[in-house]
Amino acid sequence: MPASPSTARAINDRLALRLLQQEGPLTAGQLKQLTGLSRPTVADLVERLTVAGLISVVGESGEQRRGPNARLYGIVADRAQLAALDVRTEGVTVVVADLLGAELTRASVPIADDAGTGPAVEQAVALVERAAKEAGAERLHTVGIGAPGLIDPATGELRDSSGLPEWHRLLVAALQERLPARVIVENETNLAALAEQRDGAARDRDTFVLLWLGHGTGAAVVLDGRLRRGASGGTGEIGFLPVPGTATLPSATDCEGGFHSLAGGAAIAELAAAHGLAATESPGEPRAAALVRTAVTAVSSASSASSASTADASGTADASDTASSADTDRFRYDRADRFLSALADRLAVGAASVVAVLDPGCVVLGGEVGQAGGEALAARVGERLARMSPLPAEVRAGTLGGGAVLRGALLTARESAQDDLFTPRPR
Repeated sequence: MPASPSTARAINDRLALRLLQQEGPLTAGQLKQLTGLSRPTVADLVERLTVAGLISVVGESGEQRRGPNARLYGIVADRAQLAALDVRTEGVTVVVADLLGAELTRASVPIADDAGTGPAVEQAVALVERAAKEAGAERLHTVGIGAPGLIDPATGELRDSSGLPEWHRLLVAALQERLPARVIVENETNLAALAEQRDGAARDRDTFVLLWLGHGTGAAVVLDGRLRRGASGGTGEIGFLPVPGTATLPSATDCEGGFHSLAGGAAIAELAAAHGLAATESPGEPRAAALVRTAVTAVSSASSASSASTADASGTADASDTASSADTDRFRYDRADRFLSALADRLAVGAASVVAVLDPGCVVLGGEVGQAGGEALAARVGERLARMSPLPAEVRAGTLGGGAVLRGALLTARESAQDDLFTPRPR
């Protein structure tokens, strides 16, 4: 059955808006070429979208031709403002952006363990309100939230989870009550995977698994371009995965003894201490990430210094000082190398488990630890995984680190807002 004229117009309008969102400002001629629509049809949709306040003239094409330059049309970015939140156990970070995702302002607030549920919720909500006011956003259209814990697939709500602060769950309801905005909540690891697929390490993959490595552990599963959440929203709770090398087994309420006990932030810190490794943390950087970053730097620096010292020793009289320096570098290298190898052994256990079940072809080491380890850690995990699993799987280092959660929340809010605003209203 052919589409009615109104349905055809709606389809054409959404197609044009998506192209403008993806490609940036375009001329009517470029829209005609990209959509395959006729010139009169493109002229009509440009007029409709302009009258609706969704697009406007943002410049000229600058094409060298006789006559006036063609007008460039772009989406009206300030048609709606969005907010994205990264909710952690220790605090909240918020970004306010326009409809195209351009950041307008960013703010954070730490929330102490003993703050109390009510005060913690009020701190977080007040942070969002202040950030929106600072950005000049009188009315937020959509708020995307990334939080640890399970999302109920039936209701889309954050479920009550043991081990997580109560204020996490109550924050969603408080934002819905205080803000005239659509509020969307999603598991933080799932959002990180969406961000890595859109802007990071998995841009060329429609099937992959992201292992989240930060204070805690988690996994996100993307199969055939779709994020998979599972029957109860618990896909990727890899911290509870029973693994060898732990003293006990996890329970339904405690992941102690699971993969978390091998790869969580505290476990990585203990492993580093056992290898005599220390690190200086950067502001906001998890200790585990700082330790991994220090180890990677030590291995890289020692390798370079070893080559340099060999060359210097052959051309200097004071060879004893050079040898002493080389011995110190070698000692640091050995400790860092053994630590990274031991960590790669642990991470390969979790990676092999998901590869054996899902055969994703690609595993991304995400979060702050994955980013800190970079290609050096990813290569070690990949080597071990290749020996453990008959299924080929490339191991990549995440490129967005902890910022992937906020980026994923913003992408989700933008997608939702555009779906709403780009849907033509009946006249």
